Amino acid sequence: MSTGYHIVVCGSVVPDPLQTLEPIASPAGPALKNELMLPAILDPWASHSLYEAAHLAKQNPGSKVWLVSLGPKAKLQQMMMNIAQKVPFELVALDGLAGGFTEAFEVAFALSDAIQAIPGLDRSRLLVFGGWESASRGAGATLQIIGERLGISDQFQGVDQLTLNPDGTLQVLERIEGGKHQVSTCAGLPILIGWATGNLREPPNNPQIGMANMRTVMPALQRAKPVKIGAEGVTYASVTLPKQRRETKVVKSMSPDDIAKEIATWINQ
Repeated sequence: MSTGYHIVVCGSVVPDPLQTLEPIASPAGPALKNELMLPAILDPWASHSLYEAAHLAKQNPGSKVWLVSLGPKAKLQQMMMNIAQKVPFELVALDGLAGGFTEAFEVAFALSDAIQAIPGLDRSRLLVFGGWESASRGAGATLQIIGERLGISDQFQGVDQLTLNPDGTLQVLERIEGGKHQVSTCAGLPILIGWATGNLREPPNNPQIGMANMRTVMPALQRAKPVKIGAEGVTYASVTLPKQRRETKVVKSMSPDDIAKEIATWINQ
């Protein structure tokens, strides 16, 4: 009898948020200035998903982790030089656009098709992980569409903790409004998890893991399937960075009520 889990993590490349991001209008639509020159990293929320997947696989012998990633092939290779040293996984690469100006349903269709094409994937052992949010575009719909296309009805978003119970059920700690968590129990697999920040620290670089991963990463990049991803039919009136606004006033001897009234008046304006 097969043991362990098949864990598929969906995650894409995003520009390093420590860089200056400036939106511009290009012939193909909105884009980022000097986008091809910006360093690429794995989306931070997807990173949490990958670390949680590797932790779960390590606790359950016989498990396997796949990282299904969509992005320009050159950017994926750049990202792999860093992330491949963190945890063991097998890469499934898709060569296409990735960024804040693509439609969630197009991305979801490409990712779900790639997941269904993974050889030997066992749905009775399947967990699909991904980021609840995104550093490129937090549409909040991509993972849900992937789950629907894969026929996974048990979906949880904003998850901070996943616990495997002795009876085979899964306990999910899911964020809800008011800074609280909802505890749910899922009877079995398949299941889809949209991770928040989780509870794990970033793993240290391990050259041995990196060398083992790169043996499969480079062939996966070479055979990356080209996919057409965009936002056909969508137009943008304008694309700008949020403007910073700061108004400072120093006033002494004001009561808390007066301060609250002044802040409320300023917000309403």
